[in-house]
Amino acid sequence: MDADGGRRVFHRLGPSGSSDNGGMKQQKVCYHWRQGKCTRHPCSFLHSELPAAVNGTSKRAHQGFGADDNRGGGMRRSGNYYFNNMPGRVQSQPGSSGSASRTFKKIEKLCNHWIQGSCRFGDNCKYLHQWSTGDCFSLLTPLDGHQQVVTGIAFPSGSDKLYTGSQDETVRVWDCQSGQLAAVVNVGGAVGCMLSEGPWLFVGLTNLVKAWNTQTSLDLSLNGPVGQVYSLVVGNDLLFAGVQEGMILAWKFNVATNCFEPAASLKGHTLAVVTLVVGANRLYSGSMDHSIKVWSLETLQCLHTLTGHTDVVMSVLCWDQFLLSASLDKTVKVWVATENGNLEVTYTHSEEHGLLTLFGMHDSEAKPVLLCSCNDNSIRAYDLPSFSERGKIFSKKEVRSIQIGPGGLFFTGDGSGQVTVWKWSAETTTVS
Repeated sequence: MDADGGRRVFHRLGPSGSSDNGGMKQQKVCYHWRQGKCTRHPCSFLHSELPAAVNGTSKRAHQGFGADDNRGGGMRRSGNYYFNNMPGRVQSQPGSSGSASRTFKKIEKLCNHWIQGSCRFGDNCKYLHQWSTGDCFSLLTPLDGHQQVVTGIAFPSGSDKLYTGSQDETVRVWDCQSGQLAAVVNVGGAVGCMLSEGPWLFVGLTNLVKAWNTQTSLDLSLNGPVGQVYSLVVGNDLLFAGVQEGMILAWKFNVATNCFEPAASLKGHTLAVVTLVVGANRLYSGSMDHSIKVWSLETLQCLHTLTGHTDVVMSVLCWDQFLLSASLDKTVKVWVATENGNLEVTYTHSEEHGLLTLFGMHDSEAKPVLLCSCNDNSIRAYDLPSFSERGKIFSKKEVRSIQIGPGGLFFTGDGSGQVTVWKWSAETTTVS
């Protein structure tokens, strides 16, 4: 394999008048009043905001996942920012005058008061009053119900139900036609991860993996894990589980007995295995020990140990002939095979915050897009291989789970327990 070619592939692309509100008062809002700390009586500055648009709110009926909805976002950002100006300052547009033409350059951070429905600044708030930027996706609807972080989202093949799991010890089942909650299953422990493979739904719990056949209603328990199960993946007819104690356990389904039987135990990591992915007849595992291990799916032996990260490896993803890894060290690393079969870093993408999960899909033109969830409560969408930004998604808390659905839909689950349904501008497919 041409390592230099890999480097070339991942070369980054080039880089007014207002009404009087108090006689002789100065037409400037009191800075201390805005913070609720003004003690001057009377104060020579205004104790009220200058005229601003009032936030409008609306309620929507459940219309299913396929219904269009602009909830919470209003008009999406076009991306035309005034980078040469300080954040939050009022800018006058060329060829215009008056307060009606003044525009704020927003700080790309959600307004906490807007989230709570209490922001007084309206359109003049320097923070975002919308859940995303860019024009490649839009918010359809939130799915509320979980009380703690959402750690798994699954969409079984042939099912019209969406399954979401949480550390609140429940799996919720959602009807995709109506968007309504169809069922709540108490699993008796915190959900660490979820995986759908064909009709099977696997749920990683503490000391256990639950296996449900959504077509036959068969309910199985897979014993063997010690501690929380953080990651699940299927490869070469084996189900693999990354476990808190640092082990990777494997099961194989026995058709004759209609159950999963223990097949192997992969030892090598010294701390919890938090992410697994299968690609090119290899199993890749990322761990809290900062390493990535490469295992043969045929022999189940460790072939390589990758030590390029300096913090927990939170997510690994296979794309084309590349391996992508994300870490709390604030980097996404792109690995490529060398001529001798080893893997080396061919590109490193840096973020300002630690990364939590990666998810890949294709856009309508078959171009790959990478979603990177960071621990600043945002998701960045990047084109591959250029890593040029397409847009951002914001959430109440950090997003731990992302899953694709039919018809250009995808789902995110965050630390507040909220699941959100998003729609791409055109149909997408999962990156393989």
